[in-house]
Amino acid sequence: MNNQHQILVCSSCASIWKDGKRVGTSGGEKLLKEIEEKHQDWLLSKEFTVKSVECMSACSHSCAVAFTASGKMTYLFGDLNYDSEALSETSSAVLECASLYYEKPDGKMAWSERPQSMKKGVLARIPATVNSEQ
Repeated sequence: MNNQHQILVCSSCASIWKDGKRVGTSGGEKLLKEIEEKHQDWLLSKEFTVKSVECMSACSHSCAVAFTASGKMTYLFGDLNYDSEALSETSSAVLECASLYYEKPDGKMAWSERPQSMKKGVLARIPATVNSEQ
């Protein structure tokens, strides 16, 4: 497979707002940084890009991460733990789940196969788009 897989991380998740402006580092930014660091030494680092997304509109389910690839369904996960003590475990679970996603030709991951922290919090499972030429 080529480098068409992406891990999208919402950088706006778990933001603190004051006077209409975001202050400090959001939970999403912390999770993104942790995933990017682990991604460097990850076995599938050449198969996936990690991309920051400004907002995934999953604000009531911070933090949000999505897996997407051409010809595969897209998964959107929320309610990922971004607390300082849990960041390493959460980022490891994201990469473990991404590995599973990579292995599946259609991207469909069984609940029982996913890491424990990724079993809950599926916000969406969007079917792959079909490219039909007429």
